[in-house]
Amino acid sequence: MQKLFREFLKGIIKENPTFVLALGLCPTLAVSVSVINGIGMGIAATFVLVGSNIIISGLKNFIPDRIRIPCFIVVIATFVTITELTMKAYAPALDRALGIYVPLIVVNCIVLGRAEAYAQKSTVLNSLFDGIGMGVGFTLALILISAIREFLGAGTLLNHAVVKGFNPVLVMSMPSGALLIIGLLLGFFNILKKRRA
Repeated sequence: MQKLFREFLKGIIKENPTFVLALGLCPTLAVSVSVINGIGMGIAATFVLVGSNIIISGLKNFIPDRIRIPCFIVVIATFVTITELTMKAYAPALDRALGIYVPLIVVNCIVLGRAEAYAQKSTVLNSLFDGIGMGVGFTLALILISAIREFLGAGTLLNHAVVKGFNPVLVMSMPSGALLIIGLLLGFFNILKKRRA
């Protein structure tokens, strides 16, 4: 059980997809304008990560090595399609806000990278906890970046005004603002890592 907990924590702290591995930055830049978007994208990516990790780990002995990447993409695309159709049915506003970035989870380097580097070499249970940990780590990173951008760019959090009379910093609503925030946070977490070492 302790090993499974370490697998889970690894994705949040030691191998956080955004702040340590610097993966999945394209959707992070695009959807992190509001916390609601960040949570939606994080949940979608987590569902795809967990589902694809479990299936790929379970089928690893049946997939020929020559065609493993196309097989991984088919599995991932199946979970992305389920996610996209569910969003369209039950959260149409979020689906419109996230736009093309939900279907692009198919080629997201976090999902494909975990399938290639971890799920195809591990047990189903370890892959499950790895997927949950990576998904939660990605979601937490999106929430942090989104909260900073939404607060500075619009003066709101979860679409509610936080400070009256706040003059928003418009650059934070643009992709350049996302790059700035991600860069500052990457620097901050690298300094923390060096101090701990």
